[in-house]
Order: sequence, then C-alpha cells, then structure tokens
Amino acid sequence: MAAPVNVISVESVDKSFGDKALLDHVSLGVAVGQRIGVVGRNGGGKSTLLKVLGAQLEPDAGRVTTGRDVSVGLLHQAAPASELSIGEYLFADAADHEWSSDAATRNVLTGLLGGWEPEVLARQLDTLSGGQRRRVELAALLTSSADVLLLDEPTNHLDVEAVNWLADYLNADRRRAVVVVTHDRWFLDAVTDRTWEVVNGKVEEYDGGYSAFVLAKAERQRQADAAAARQANLLRKELAWLRRGAPARTSKPKFRIEAANALIDKEPPPRDSSRLQSFATARLGKTVIEATDLRLERDGNVVIDDLTWNIGPGDRVGLLGANGVGKSTLVAGLLGQLEPAAGRVKRGKTVASALLSQHLSEIDPDDRVLESVQAVAGQLELADGRSLSASQLCERLGFGPDAQWTYVGRLSGGERRRLQLTRLLMGGPNVLVLDEPTNDFDVETLTAMEDLLDGFPGTLIVISHDRYFLERVCDDFWMVDRRHHVVNLPGGVEQYVTDTNNASLIPHSTSAQSSARQHEPAPAPSQQALTSAQERQLRKEAARLESQIERWESQQTALHDQIAADPTNHELVAEVNASLVDLDRQISEAEDRWAQVVEALDG
Repeated sequence: MAAPVNVISVESVDKSFGDKALLDHVSLGVAVGQRIGVVGRNGGGKSTLLKVLGAQLEPDAGRVTTGRDVSVGLLHQAAPASELSIGEYLFADAADHEWSSDAATRNVLTGLLGGWEPEVLARQLDTLSGGQRRRVELAALLTSSADVLLLDEPTNHLDVEAVNWLADYLNADRRRAVVVVTHDRWFLDAVTDRTWEVVNGKVEEYDGGYSAFVLAKAERQRQADAAAARQANLLRKELAWLRRGAPARTSKPKFRIEAANALIDKEPPPRDSSRLQSFATARLGKTVIEATDLRLERDGNVVIDDLTWNIGPGDRVGLLGANGVGKSTLVAGLLGQLEPAAGRVKRGKTVASALLSQHLSEIDPDDRVLESVQAVAGQLELADGRSLSASQLCERLGFGPDAQWTYVGRLSGGERRRLQLTRLLMGGPNVLVLDEPTNDFDVETLTAMEDLLDGFPGTLIVISHDRYFLERVCDDFWMVDRRHHVVNLPGGVEQYVTDTNNASLIPHSTSAQSSARQHEPAPAPSQQALTSAQERQLRKEAARLESQIERWESQQTALHDQIAADPTNHELVAEVNASLVDLDRQISEAEDRWAQVVEALDG
C-alpha cells in the first residue's frame, strides 16, 4: 500500500521562547484528509505547533514544507474585531447570489450563526461578543477553499448543539485535512483518527482519537513501568469509565480489547455511588435545595417559570441549554443570589455552597499561589478518609512545587481560573456548583479535576457545553429550554442533542417535576435498518439508562436501610416511603424506555 501523501511536512523543527524549548527537533507530517487531535498541557507548545504548521511562526531550526497548490487556514484563539459587518467580513465584495447559491455555505451560516438573513449578516463585528465573533471567524474558515484546517480551540464559546454540528460538518467533508487543538474530548473522539501529544518539546504520535490515546498511553506506561504511578492510575481510571460507561466511544478506534480488559480488570468504578450518597446525607441532611413554584426574572423578563424541583444530597446534576437561555440565572436563584419573582427556594440548614462562575473572582495579586490556597484552609478531607494538604491539592490541579511560589499577579487567565477552583475545593463545600468549569483547562487538568470530583461527598451541579466532562462527572441531566422550563433528560446529553435538533423537546407542564413525568422520550426508531448514527445513539442511551437505574436502585437500598434502622420513627418512615414511591416511578419509566431501546436494537 502506498504511503499517504503529506500536504504539510515538518522536519527537525526547533522553536523556543526565551529559555523554554516548546518544540525540540520535531518531525511529523499531515496527510491528505487526515484528522489529527493535539493534546498536552497549557503552555506546552500546542498553539505554537499549529502556528508553525500554518507558516505563522518561523522555526528556529528545521524546515516546514507545504505541498504545491495546498492552501492552509488557521483558526486563532483570538476573535476578530472590526467595524465590518458579518457579511462584509465573510464575503467581501462578492454578490449575494455568488455565495447564497452554495448549499455548503448556507449550511455553515445556519449551523454557526443561526441563518443567512440580511439582518444577521448586517451586524457589525465590533458589536458582537467574543464568542459570537469567534463563530464568525470559524464560519469564514469553513467557507474558504482551504485544503488544511488548523483549528485552535474551535469549540470554545460553542454550545452543545453547535459542537455537535461542527463535528458532523467536518466528518461529512473528508477532502480536507484537519489538525485540531482542543480540550473537548468528546469532539476529539467524534472527529479525529490520530492524536499528537505535545510534551517536553516532543510530539508523541498515537493512532486513533482520544479514547485510543488513553489506552495506548496507559499501555506504554505499563510496559515501561513508568515512575509516574499516579498519572498511570488516573489514566486507568478514566479508561475504566470509557470502557464501562461509554462503549460507543471505543467503536471507532481499533485497539486491543484484551489489553484494555487487562488494564482495568482490578480497577473499581470511578465512583461508589451508594457510599458517596451516605456521606452526602450525613453532611447535608435530607434537605439540600427545594424549589417550589419558582419564577426568576432578569430586568423584568421571565427567565425561569413555575419551577418545582428537589435537588437532594449526593445528586450529581448536569444542566444543559443554549447560550443565554438562563442556566446561570437558575443557579443564582437556587443559591439565593437572586430573589425569586414568585415561589420560594428552601435550602438546608447545613448547606455550605461554593460557585465556580465564568468570571474570575478577585484574588490578591501579591499573594503566592500556595499562600492564596492556604488562606482558605490547610487540609481538605476526602470521602474515603484521606486528606490532602493545600500543597498536594495544588499539585493535583497542575501547580507543581515551583509554580506554587509564583505570584498570583503573574498567572495567565487560565491559571487564575485553576487557582479559583483550587481555593473553592479547599474550602470543603458540600454543595458545589461549576459554571463552565472546563474553559481554559487542558486535558490533564480536566482529568485530575474529574478524579477529585469522583470523591466529592456532596451535591454537584454542573453547567457545561463539554459533553465528555458532563457525562464523566454527572448522573442526572436537566435542560433549560427556551420556554423558561426545566426538563428532565433520561437519555442524557445524547437525548438533549437529538431532541433539540428535532425541535421536539417541549414540556407539557410548567412544572419541572411534572415536565419530567409528562414529557415522553422520543420513541426509538422503528425502521428495520438503523443507521450507524442511530445505533450509536441507542446503545449510548441504553448504557445511560442502565447506569441510572442502578443508581436509583442503590438509593432504594439505602432508603430501606434507613427504615430498618429506625422503624418506630413514623415521621421518618412516611418521608422515606414518599421517596421510595418516587424512585419506583422513575425506575419503572426508565425500564420501559430501556425495553423500547433494546427492542429497537434487536429489531
């Protein structure tokens, strides 16, 4: 078989900034139609590598060669700022009929900008938010004639629907080569078939997307008996979750199943749900957050309407919805930061909440990193009885021994956000709310954060557009829709994407709880032959339902144990019985849906 033809070749390239070598004698190539994901620590050289590939940076040594007649497009992390309108920026002086007659161009404008109507294209770039301008730059790149797309964090500021659209778009256009730097691991698995890891100035190459990369790296470390035993444990733990909880991810990469099974044979599930539930109940009591007939408003406009919702001890909730729909407003109302326009919110007396918002809180720039964390607490107690010192927690979240003595004022925006998270966790909250926690974090930091959250013995609420992170740390999923309602999603993120794309997720009641009861999941496809996408979706939904049913059954067992421990406490028995009735209903509905899904897969 002939070797693939490289459209970009890199030979013995060096690139340094100051005394730090970001690329050290790197040789690699990008072949026609190849899809490459680039991972590595923030500041490790990923963006530098893309700029070298795109001829935006000259290497200090070595050579970069681009094929004849090959055009290269680079998406920067910085969004364009200009007095031009969107239409002028995208199409310059081209007549409307020249671009509007192209179906691919219309698809891009609809997927990223919501349409191509004159009022959309007439908006000036300098009046748009940073996220909106970034969508415009991405649209400009996708509608260009570039043969190679170099994408630096293309999913930043994109919601779940837009990320799903972008993955589908790139997969449908196999003529172009794609090299993408992103922390969005779902996107890497959906789009890429090769992974480059930039580490210590070198680029390690792996076949397959992110899931295959996790396995291959763990296998390399196992064979080499790597000294970094903790990192290997994190990789095995994440691999165990990938193999157990998301089998669809492993269908595309072709790796040795025997090797995977050997690696995870003795690895327990990422979380012991019943144990964490017990810890959470002990720390929080029975009441955490109860909203009744709640209405929230901003500037006189209704954002959340007639919401009745009970969030209990140990619940791990993923909150989804389009940008601007009101997820952050909902959290503010639940935490008492926004007064209800109607209804009420009851919070437990022992609730100690912490919020990681999208905005950086003010931290004294003259403090060193470790001092800033120690000012909150000296020790963090974990659910398994272990404790972490402030220094140990800093190290787990990417602040090594030297970095811990860096002044806060010298940190980048991403590093400050990581410090903000470290300080929040150090405070030992029992209700933790994370609003877009994955922004500015690299994959290794996200993996370490997920490991910490696995042992978090409290209630967790996560707002995120990162599908991988949501599925990794959350058990229950809810959506804020454009009708100001909160709707339960038994099928998880996959159901959200499918129902949103089909514009079919409309609740039949103004109460979140009654919406969850009355909203029937979309029926499983009944045609005889399923497409591969439908089959993947159904298998993923079946796995999600099995996990959810197992979790609810564990909660049932814990509730029965409560009754057995104090059977003469009639008030307790009545309260627990009410919870058991609700759990029975939820399990029954989930089992019915599971049977539909399995029948569709078998048929």
